Amino acid sequence: MTMSITDITDLTQHTIVDFIGSIFDRRGGEEYLGEPVTMGEHMLQGATLAKRNGQSEDIIVGALLHDIGHFTSEFGMFTMQDTKDRYHEDAGAKVLERFFPKVITDCCRYHVAAKRYLCATQPEYMKRLSDASVHSLKLQGGPMSETEVREFEKNPHLDTIIAVRYLDEAGKEPAMKTPDFWHFAPMVQRCVDKHFAGKSD
Repeated sequence: MTMSITDITDLTQHTIVDFIGSIFDRRGGEEYLGEPVTMGEHMLQGATLAKRNGQSEDIIVGALLHDIGHFTSEFGMFTMQDTKDRYHEDAGAKVLERFFPKVITDCCRYHVAAKRYLCATQPEYMKRLSDASVHSLKLQGGPMSETEVREFEKNPHLDTIIAVRYLDEAGKEPAMKTPDFWHFAPMVQRCVDKHFAGKSD
């Protein structure tokens, strides 16, 4: 199914998954922030690792969709030459919030904040970051302040967000084989249906 970004306002419970799949098909091969994997490979690796580890569907789908804002942001793609943040996390969450439970949307909206949080609360986490992730951290405000940490910890989905953040760092292996998006599509649809059934948290 081929759909353009201009169709977003017309998307429904029954078309959003095909739309996201079309993004993976059309644009998943784009460069990912100077990393040795493409954007699609990065997100699919996170979801695949979560599934292998027996993690929840919320974490799997959160990992699969956390960087979708790189394809929807009007600010365009991050590059290593950037001197300001592009807020891809907000752009992605704005699209997802119409269709997914808040826990999934929060994994997208706060995965950057989670990096800042972990760098502030677990200094050894910095060693996990790639050069590109260190560069973007500087643009995103660096490690959180104590006040920011306390506020961030109030999020009821903190554990899920943090789990997705660890998968974000892990999903950068150039030789890793993964299924394509459509393997995960039924799971993604279940999350959408849960939201529309009024069972989102």
